[in-house]
Amino acid sequence: MALPRGGRARCFGLVPFRALQKFKLQMVTRGVQRLLWLFAVGMLLTACSSIDLETGFVRDRRLEAEIISQGTDTYPEIDPLYISADITGMLDRLIAKNDSPTLRIAKIQTLLFNESYLNLQYSESQTSTADEVFRSRRGNCLSVMNLYIAMARYAGIDAAFQTVAVRPEWDKRGELLILSRHINASGSLGYKRKYIVDFTPEIQLQQLTAKTVSDLHARALFFNNLGAEALVSEELESALEYFKNALFLQPDLAIAWNNIGAAYNRAGEAELAEYSYQMAFWHENDNATAVNNLAKYYRNAGALDIALQYELAIQQFNELNPYYHFGRGQVALEAKDLVLARESFLNALRLKETEPDFYSALAQVHAEMGEELRAAEFRQRAEAVLVSDAAIYQPSSDKLRLIDSSGIIGKGRAGSTIRLDQFNNKP
Repeated sequence: MALPRGGRARCFGLVPFRALQKFKLQMVTRGVQRLLWLFAVGMLLTACSSIDLETGFVRDRRLEAEIISQGTDTYPEIDPLYISADITGMLDRLIAKNDSPTLRIAKIQTLLFNESYLNLQYSESQTSTADEVFRSRRGNCLSVMNLYIAMARYAGIDAAFQTVAVRPEWDKRGELLILSRHINASGSLGYKRKYIVDFTPEIQLQQLTAKTVSDLHARALFFNNLGAEALVSEELESALEYFKNALFLQPDLAIAWNNIGAAYNRAGEAELAEYSYQMAFWHENDNATAVNNLAKYYRNAGALDIALQYELAIQQFNELNPYYHFGRGQVALEAKDLVLARESFLNALRLKETEPDFYSALAQVHAEMGEELRAAEFRQRAEAVLVSDAAIYQPSSDKLRLIDSSGIIGKGRAGSTIRLDQFNNKP
């Protein structure tokens, strides 16, 4: 259904996450770590299951050809993974031929984040290539991962991009504020051993949502980010060009469809905006971002019956979201409504049993109720979840983790800290 041109949706903003300023390098035996990319978002929901919504959407090749009109990559001169001779020379001086893969990734990690070396700092202002991050010593998470992966591959280490879902956040009225995805790097170290490198490991993620993505996918995300930044800066023409390039590279990239819909809304292109939002949901039937944006789009355009249909679908989806119930529980706990907090945390747990924070929250509730035995039981269950799967993690300041799935090591056996003075060959 195409609405008259001029319908407008709420403008999106960027979702920033702060990085820890002090670096601590440690090898550990479980966990999944995180690194952020920036992208435009509105009122978003998490991807827990498909959204029950019959849209009646039919793909229109004419509109798609108008949106993705190019035949080649518009920016072949931009290589996010390019590293200069300055970088490779530094790696050649730092890494010895007989260094093990584990020591190599530890050295690269120290080179990037230690105060005596590059000491990279988090910056949400602009998505950058690997070489730009090296020269500026700053970058957001996708930018820093460009540099890390390029350096790791040069050093002969298996390295790939990995995305993870970040927990959604709600306000005290239960209105969803933000949802984002996160990107880090991972690679194999041999039989049942892998590493995960992160720039902002303190972010609260959704357990067991990590997914390895291709370089082409990461390149598409790179241009999607540039488009989001241009849109926020009111550079509408540039934003559209970047989003179009992202979709040319990865036509099924739902976040880019959603964002180009926002750009078309800003431009007053109602038909293209609606179609782009519908394409985002068509590619991801759990994409509550697109559904929520469509609901706002139809409401602003005066199609109230359609808007209500989409809004009800979001509400139903919310009830199946464990983090929605967890968020309600946190609000209730803050208000000292312990009964409601317990009920909400139990609902979250019924929907997702692999989240240790749900058990820990119940432990806190029972402790405040004076039920210490029940509190101890839930603490033990939280620990049991943590040691049951190498991909279950807790947020920490560690930027480098080693996962050994051949035998999960319990709490208190985190491995060795690699200090700068252990290196014999410095850059």
